[in-house]
Amino acid sequence: MSGLAESFAAVRQRIADAARAAGRDPSSVQLLAVSKTRTADDVATLAALGQREFAENKVQELVAKAEELAHLDLRWHLVGQLQRNKATAVVGTGAVVQSVDRVSLVERLAGVAERAGTVAEVFVQVDLGGPEGEAAARGGVAAELAPELADAVAEQPALRLRGLMAVAPRGEEPGPAFARLAALSERVRRDHPGAVELSAGMSGDLEEAVAAGATVVRVGTALFGPRPLASGAGP
Repeated sequence: MSGLAESFAAVRQRIADAARAAGRDPSSVQLLAVSKTRTADDVATLAALGQREFAENKVQELVAKAEELAHLDLRWHLVGQLQRNKATAVVGTGAVVQSVDRVSLVERLAGVAERAGTVAEVFVQVDLGGPEGEAAARGGVAAELAPELADAVAEQPALRLRGLMAVAPRGEEPGPAFARLAALSERVRRDHPGAVELSAGMSGDLEEAVAAGATVVRVGTALFGPRPLASGAGP
């Protein structure tokens, strides 16, 4: 078994174990492979092992890999912050946008999707707090404003609200942060029953996220190994 195959099996086992520990069906948790800074060959190798959902932080990388690997029929997600002027490129790939954090971006995505004759799937990204300056770096709408932003998404016929996404703040235990996110998700679902997804948890804290109810975990390092130092920390 190759190194990537071993890592893939190990991550899937971690997800299954965490789900069972939480009294959940392992199939209720989806693995999203975060392939930022990795090559298209790395993605193709993981795809050959059965992984279909991949995520990128940067629009340029997402578009390039989506085009190069179009024959593999993969599903792409954007988990990094999105500028309005790049919305057309992202919608053109059919990618799920997990980083919707402001009304102006909702309106831009909806307009692009409507003109393209498609429905774009999105998550509202929530700021879970943390040390001063850290929250802004990780992105997301303030928790108290997330239901209002979810309403704005739901009002757009060309958008489909899948749920909420967040990154655990540094300097805080992830469990309580994910518990806050889960409570907020329940509140949003009362108004939008279709927003059943909760994207939370990365390589270092996926167990805590699954315990809190995450339906999607975003894993990069535990699958592909450490990234070059210049790329910074990530999922």
